[in-house]
Amino acid sequence: MTTDRSTMRAGGPATVADIIDRVLDKGLVINADIAVSLAGVELLSIRIRAVLASLDAAARYGLQLPAGSNLDTDAWRQAVIIKDDCPKCGKRSAQAALLAEGCPWCGWVPVRIKKQMIA
Repeated sequence: MTTDRSTMRAGGPATVADIIDRVLDKGLVINADIAVSLAGVELLSIRIRAVLASLDAAARYGLQLPAGSNLDTDAWRQAVIIKDDCPKCGKRSAQAALLAEGCPWCGWVPVRIKKQMIA
């Protein structure tokens, strides 16, 4: 069963898969500083920095990857391609292909392409 992204955005029920997809798409950053002090003396200091994101989101926001990461791979090149949601079915495709050719999933075609086909 697939969930239409527009339903999820409109406040409809979200499944765990929808939430995970959203977190990986947008990214999640946890940044916390915890200090335990007694009588003005800091006894314990904890700094937490965590990022959870897909490679696509990491590339979009320019997140630094650990040293030694190989960015010269097919998977990384695919991750940096700008993607967008189809307005009809909500599935993600490369933005350039979506605007130039239409959606490969449902057959949606941009108005600009429809006008060219008619002329």
